[in-house]
Amino acid sequence: MKHFKYIVILLLSVAVSEAFAQAPVDNNYIKVITERSNKIVTGAGISDSVKFKKVRDIVVAQYSDLNTIYDARKAKVNDIKTQMPDDKAGANAKIALVDSNVAKQVKVLHTSYINKLNKELSADEVDKIKDGMTYRIYPITYTAYQDEIPNLTEEQKSKIKGWLLEARENAIDAESSEKKHAWFGKFKGRINNYLSAQGYDMKKEGEEWQKRIKERQAAKQ
Repeated sequence: MKHFKYIVILLLSVAVSEAFAQAPVDNNYIKVITERSNKIVTGAGISDSVKFKKVRDIVVAQYSDLNTIYDARKAKVNDIKTQMPDDKAGANAKIALVDSNVAKQVKVLHTSYINKLNKELSADEVDKIKDGMTYRIYPITYTAYQDEIPNLTEEQKSKIKGWLLEARENAIDAESSEKKHAWFGKFKGRINNYLSAQGYDMKKEGEEWQKRIKERQAAKQ
């Protein structure tokens, strides 16, 4: 009986090891994400060399782990489409299950990543890392809304800020630049609908804003 239990444990260990085995390292990809991570950590203003390297390695690992998850998803989706070319509904149902599992994996990875950053950095530095990973879309967009509609109330500003921060949190985990921007696009749509419901004519506000921008540019010349 003990021998049987040992065999079962051994087989499970092998299965888990195979399931989580890392894909072959792509040196070019590692170089790209390392350079990207260097820029992000530099942008966060981390000057201590030991701390810099530690945080840089955390960011590199996050990019690499996300890439592994998304590459595995692509492979599974391709297999499903190949095996079920004439059953689109059935294929879509299986792909939905794959995506559900991917979302769970990414959520766990995200939580672990943020916890690692919080152990090494201040809240402000973590914010800057997040902004660096998302092309600073959050601060740029938040500033733009306040410039576009100068008479926003504090409550409205708070709503806008909250939605943009939620967009950033999701965009951190997105697999491409396009999908990172898409997250912000989704929440900007929500913000615009909210502001319209608050009585703002967004088309008019946008036109007036562009006029003010041109006037400021002309004044500098």
